[in-house]
Amino acid sequence: MNRDFNPPKSYQRSRTSKRSRLFWVLLLVGLVLTPLLLVNRPTVSPLEARTNPDQEPSAPAPPEISMEVIEGTVRPGDSATTLLGEHLSPAEILQLDSRCRDIFPLSKICVEQPYKLTLRDGAFESFEYEINADDQLLVRRAEDSFDVARIPIEYTVRTERVSGTITSSLFEAITEIGEGPELAMTLADIFAWDIDFILDIREGDSFQAVLEKRFREGSFAGYGRVLAAQFTNQGNPFRAFLFQDGEQRPSYYDAEGKSVRKAFLKAPLAFSRISSGFSMKRFHPITKTWKSHPAIDYAAPVGTPIKSVGDGTIIAKGYTRANGNYLKIRHNGAYESIYLHMNGFARGMRNGLRVSQGQVIGYVGSTGLATGPHLCFRMRKNGAPINPARIKAPASAPVSAQNMPQFQALIAPHLASFQNGDISSGTKMAAAPPETAESERN
Repeated sequence: MNRDFNPPKSYQRSRTSKRSRLFWVLLLVGLVLTPLLLVNRPTVSPLEARTNPDQEPSAPAPPEISMEVIEGTVRPGDSATTLLGEHLSPAEILQLDSRCRDIFPLSKICVEQPYKLTLRDGAFESFEYEINADDQLLVRRAEDSFDVARIPIEYTVRTERVSGTITSSLFEAITEIGEGPELAMTLADIFAWDIDFILDIREGDSFQAVLEKRFREGSFAGYGRVLAAQFTNQGNPFRAFLFQDGEQRPSYYDAEGKSVRKAFLKAPLAFSRISSGFSMKRFHPITKTWKSHPAIDYAAPVGTPIKSVGDGTIIAKGYTRANGNYLKIRHNGAYESIYLHMNGFARGMRNGLRVSQGQVIGYVGSTGLATGPHLCFRMRKNGAPINPARIKAPASAPVSAQNMPQFQALIAPHLASFQNGDISSGTKMAAAPPETAESERN
């Protein structure tokens, strides 16, 4: 029997032998190369080993600041507490009120005036309140208090010339040329001494004016000064030019330098209608008797402001069954004006108070014996009733002789534009390029 003493190795043993040889070869190569790599490796410190020399470490991003702006207008019932109470403590509001007292008292915040509240990360940063068309109150958070200032509002001012013709009323004529009703009120105030805009206006009357328009952040923000104006009433031109005579306040003068301001306004209401005229014999609608009516009745909506026709002193304020709420004003040694059936008095009205021409003294109502809301307006001279519509009141002082040349040079271009202007269909054109300026006060 033949035996094979050298049998063939199995497949598994052959495979294991190859792996063993490969292991020893790789180990030998590793032992040879390792010293070489260690010799050529650059020496670095542990700190350098953790730092990339080509890139500086980036600083952590600063925390993002959140700014929030709250804008609105003061609503009925609002106060400093309701506007700021969510962001200031009662003690802080009290401190702020004390800081504002000599600059603009917070108690005088008015309805419909705009304000802006700025918050920084939800905390109070600043408060801005528009006192009027010229000034604003600015409050800023200080370290342990508040910085408070009254600053002028900055506008871009553009000078324009506007004109139009009356077909029904001054209000409608102003609206037809794209202007606001406040311009009608301004023109009526300028010519209030010469024209009764209730009795005297006729179809075909015309007006021209050179005025300032204010713009804020590109948007129209109201009217500035009326620099010159002309109103032609029943064929008679009345002109007014704004001029400052020396140290006096700016005022309006006609082309000859005479003041347009008179001792009395033509009417105590800017716009209304005559419901009953001056008469020494009129049938009373309530008592049903014939009696004198030495007054002019102006029908107007309840609450319409009533103005004093002249400078003077209140000598009587009260209520009677016939006259309702009434005021009596003495203007000088000869003249008195009386206002009857008022709905109420303006704040602060009292006996002995000195009032100015054009100052609001009360509001139209129907108190006493009245069939509807109206003002019964009366005037007396030396105790005797006179027709208010026929008073020829003297004017205030004219432009001084030393400033007359300056006045004439100022009005010359305006006067020429009024004489040459075509107002047949209403016009509006720029009279000067826009410029940035702070609001100017009259």
